[in-house]
Amino acid sequence: MTTIWPWLSLAGLGAFHGLNPAMGWLFAVALGLHRQSRRTVWLSLVPIAIGHAISIATALTLVIALGAVLDLHSFRLSAALLILGLAAYGALYGHRHRVRVGMRTGMAGLAFWSFLMATSHGAGLMLVPAVLSICLADRSGELTMSMASSLPVALAALAVHSGVMLAVIAAVALVVFEWLGLAALRSAWINFDRLWTLALGATGIVLLVQ
Repeated sequence: MTTIWPWLSLAGLGAFHGLNPAMGWLFAVALGLHRQSRRTVWLSLVPIAIGHAISIATALTLVIALGAVLDLHSFRLSAALLILGLAAYGALYGHRHRVRVGMRTGMAGLAFWSFLMATSHGAGLMLVPAVLSICLADRSGELTMSMASSLPVALAALAVHSGVMLAVIAAVALVVFEWLGLAALRSAWINFDRLWTLALGATGIVLLVQ
């Protein structure tokens, strides 16, 4: 942990994920408006954050396990190819495959939806360069990661990322629900699918040149 930049990157990715409507705030607002309940909006944020966090934790655990058995070069190459492949798939077919959950879903269904969305979008893979930098910061002479030393770092990274994401989702959901409404988004919509695909591609490239 010799530099703050990987941690700032994790926080920045948390903000980016929070701004992305596909990660949950749009669903929370729509559910709240459907039920005419501000409380529903706030309650929806909990399972959304939990599902996202479980997806991130699963991805980081699998990545660390892979890093523990591969040398650093092979690990970076494998992770980069996986991420670039997912980015290519998203660019070609991602918009055709949507996870659909009805407005009558419960909190468990919403958490499962959030998990599937984060997993299918490769949200956890975006954190790999930052987590890898932190894990290897004090291990410059070693070519593999250790599960024992890397898992606590991954948990800390998850906490930073998820905390920032939840704060951003809550802020955006509040603004849209209380003041803007979903209709106003028609004139101020940003295509996050393209931004997300570009971010995934950039993540893969960072791993290749790191």
